[in-house]
Amino acid sequence: MSSLRVARRVEGMAPSVTIAFMNRAKAMIRQGIDVQNFTAGEPDFDTPIAIKKAAIEALNAGQTKYMPTFGDPETRAVIARKFTQENGLPGVTGDHVAVSAGGKHALYVICQCLLDAPAAGEPAQEVLLPVPSWVSYGPLAEIAGGRVVELPTTLEGGFKITPGQLRKAIGPRSRMLILNSPSNPCGTMYSEAELRAIGAVVAEAAGTVAPGLVVVSDEIYEKIVYGGVPHFSIGSMPEIAERTITVNGLSKAYSMTGWRVGYTAASGEFGLRFMRSMAAMQGQMTTNITSFVYPAIRTALTGCEDEVEQMRLAFAARAGVIAERLGRIEGMKMPRPVGAFYAFPDVSKWFGRMTAGGRKVETSTQFCEALLEEAHVAFVPGEDFGGVAKNHVRISFACPERQIHEGMDRLEKFVRGMR
Repeated sequence: MSSLRVARRVEGMAPSVTIAFMNRAKAMIRQGIDVQNFTAGEPDFDTPIAIKKAAIEALNAGQTKYMPTFGDPETRAVIARKFTQENGLPGVTGDHVAVSAGGKHALYVICQCLLDAPAAGEPAQEVLLPVPSWVSYGPLAEIAGGRVVELPTTLEGGFKITPGQLRKAIGPRSRMLILNSPSNPCGTMYSEAELRAIGAVVAEAAGTVAPGLVVVSDEIYEKIVYGGVPHFSIGSMPEIAERTITVNGLSKAYSMTGWRVGYTAASGEFGLRFMRSMAAMQGQMTTNITSFVYPAIRTALTGCEDEVEQMRLAFAARAGVIAERLGRIEGMKMPRPVGAFYAFPDVSKWFGRMTAGGRKVETSTQFCEALLEEAHVAFVPGEDFGGVAKNHVRISFACPERQIHEGMDRLEKFVRGMR
């Protein structure tokens, strides 16, 4: 049986560190341990009732059969109007829109459709990735045959790349630039001016050294902003609109993580060609999402503004609470969250120390393991997010304020006890 093995491309693939710590925290909770869990990137609110009713009515009406791969024309038209009216994407119709089983599935299909596995002796196509970044971008690109080129950022710079940095990184093999604003895990975001400057570099490079460069903009947190920086879609820039693929979904802003609804838009003639390839790929994988969910998508995008705003205001209040509580801990540095629902503090001050329980802490992972075992507080270690994230932990504040206070009380006590 020694000749039996799994494929090389997945043999060494590490599981998501986010899921690993989330599962450990949940296992302890099932054992009756009082764990304050800050791991999941999942709103704690229920899905708005109108969205649920739309799905229930469709289910009861018998909308339970196969649908077109990317969904019915009515739903795709609603998504197209959202992209044109809210995001300013030019030339987007229903034919420029794909509906997938969550944003992660959309990103997987996009990578498969954009990246070619290198021929023998050829270098791989490059995926430019600002880091720290969400843990799945790199593996999704690598599975498709790409080579990830990390663009390091700093806490002092708000975890954002600069136009000059991007210009130096782009080369003849550059195929994708992945942007995520607001950011998971950093809780920061690019301003319109910053994105326009990045877009100008992409346009310049496309006319010279990198004609095949495509921007993939993950905007899943676009409605969860509260720091005075309005969200801006880089795909609205005319000079790069037809080389930008915008990914979004209902998981975060509408508290629909378990519904698995992601959607993608790409403008113009290239957008139509790209959607045909994406449809062919998705058609061989999952085909359509659950058929009675499509009316729920339309309801979410056209009738739930008040519920979305209530959730945004709650996240804004929580961001203020967690920033104030973490700010009390001397040496714990981080940028104030302005989007999404994550705090991303630097905990490297405590590396090289011993916990009250006798554990030596040298890394972010060891910090999180000790915190979970001794204080029953679950964070996500930063190593897998790339770059300087190895010194950080991610704290999701998608939870009630009372939990934030309890968790921060335990964190303060934990670090005070380290020697």
